[in-house]
Amino acid sequence: MQSGHRAPWRYSLPAGLLVAVFVLQSLLASRIKSPVFDEPTGIAAGLSYVQTGEVRANLQHPPLLKELAGLALLLAGVRLPDTPQVERMLAGEGGETGAGNALISQNGPDRVLFWARLPLILLSGLLGALIWLWGRRIVGPAAALAAVFLWALDPTLLAHSFLVTMDVGLAVFTLLFVFALWSYVVRPGAKRLVWCGLALGAVLAAKFSAVFLLPVAAALLFLAVRWPPQPVPESSSTFLALYRQPEPAPAKPPAARGYAAAALAFVILCLLAMLVIQALYFSPGGLYLYSTGLQRVNADHDPAYLVFLAGRMQHQFLSYFAVAYLLKEPIPILALAGIGLAVLLRSKTVSPLAKLFLLLPPAVLFAAHSLWADNLGVRYIIPVLPFAYLIAGVGAGWLIQRRSRWTRPLAAVLGLWLVVAAIGIYPDHLAYFNEAACLPGNPGQIGLDGGTRCGPMWLDDSNVDWGQGLKQVKKWIDRNAKGRKVRLAYFGAFPPEAYGLATESIGIPQLVRSPAPGLYIVSAHLVAHAPALAGVEHSAAGDWLRDTPPVAVIGHSFYVYDRPGP
Repeated sequence: MQSGHRAPWRYSLPAGLLVAVFVLQSLLASRIKSPVFDEPTGIAAGLSYVQTGEVRANLQHPPLLKELAGLALLLAGVRLPDTPQVERMLAGEGGETGAGNALISQNGPDRVLFWARLPLILLSGLLGALIWLWGRRIVGPAAALAAVFLWALDPTLLAHSFLVTMDVGLAVFTLLFVFALWSYVVRPGAKRLVWCGLALGAVLAAKFSAVFLLPVAAALLFLAVRWPPQPVPESSSTFLALYRQPEPAPAKPPAARGYAAAALAFVILCLLAMLVIQALYFSPGGLYLYSTGLQRVNADHDPAYLVFLAGRMQHQFLSYFAVAYLLKEPIPILALAGIGLAVLLRSKTVSPLAKLFLLLPPAVLFAAHSLWADNLGVRYIIPVLPFAYLIAGVGAGWLIQRRSRWTRPLAAVLGLWLVVAAIGIYPDHLAYFNEAACLPGNPGQIGLDGGTRCGPMWLDDSNVDWGQGLKQVKKWIDRNAKGRKVRLAYFGAFPPEAYGLATESIGIPQLVRSPAPGLYIVSAHLVAHAPALAGVEHSAAGDWLRDTPPVAVIGHSFYVYDRPGP
């Protein structure tokens, strides 16, 4: 009998290969994509931290992920340019976006982006390893391997895996912390508690929304007293271990002593996390800087901004992230997650604590973002996805190991469906929508890339375009419109001129009125946003973006319109 903690090579080897497949996809796609909206700010701030030893810029986000990007740039010989924007940034007076644009332009976009993104790509690969390592302990190797397969081909995760932004990094350190906490409650010890505290410090220093994990950690520690963890039974096939009688739980300590130990452990975790935060801010005043940044979260967001959902414009939709999740995640993952959730909830042999570790962290993070986060993209709930993969892995394991005519073929069809979706959308993962996006009114638009063509009918912003397609626009113009005047409606912060794009820049004011004849290349964000905004203003002028079929779609994110003359 093989232990669930030491998975045989027939599981571990494919898991390692899937991690390599993910990293390769991420690396190759990153070489095709230009900077997204938030990257110049993060890149400049991160390099300023490691080059000067001071954290002053971009306090709206903690420093850890930016420091990783900045350290790679520093080791590659990239330095901050001598510009007024950089001087302002170093003085803590803003200007990070301008400083980042100058840094990227003067040192070469391809060079800067390669080195800045490389640590994030490797960190994203670590997420797959964590899904495997923790998954094989809590749900067994078969389900864990299925979870790694889903992770390796998920367009949402791949889209953000290489970006110098906070969301995937938060997912990595969230899973690392929950894994460390699980290891501690299964076998309490000083060394495991220290690792757990360090992981908590890392996740808090990745993104401020990690503070919602503090009550989750406290709750799980106390619930471990009520429901002590039960080891996964040893089994070479593993998933059916979920249905076997678990090993007897360790003897419970007296309740009062157990709760006191849990409270002490939580205090120690917080103290260790504070030390990590102090170190990452390079300052004895690190906690003050952290609290200052926490108060500045979303301070630069316009409170009057209207977000878009299914043709409507509001300041916020409580259903936004639920809709985004159901449309942006591939249907095979959604189906398997639904099956896995039903299996877990109905199982009488999976310990209550194991269920809580799998369900409570994502539930709290999802609820917190639904209530308080800006409705700017599915990226905000990326930390929920690793738990969804594990639950979906349970569903896949149930289908594969059931003795039924239809379950294994269904699992194979869902797996093949996901492979086709991953191939069909590559390398434009950020724009992906599943087939359900086109079913209500445009089923004929469904293709190998799912329902991506219908995405702008549902969502805008970083769900459809975040400025990542400039290199592809340049290539398309060189091949198809060389010498023509091009009007570019671009949703991004990096100047198109840095890629040699000599275009006329236009925005929403020009898009919401009847356009003059000519060639227009319009961001998918504006294809969604401009007509809806015109509708709020009781104007139908912007409807041409939806009523006129584009002559081409570049990188799944830029729509090309060739308006004829009179």
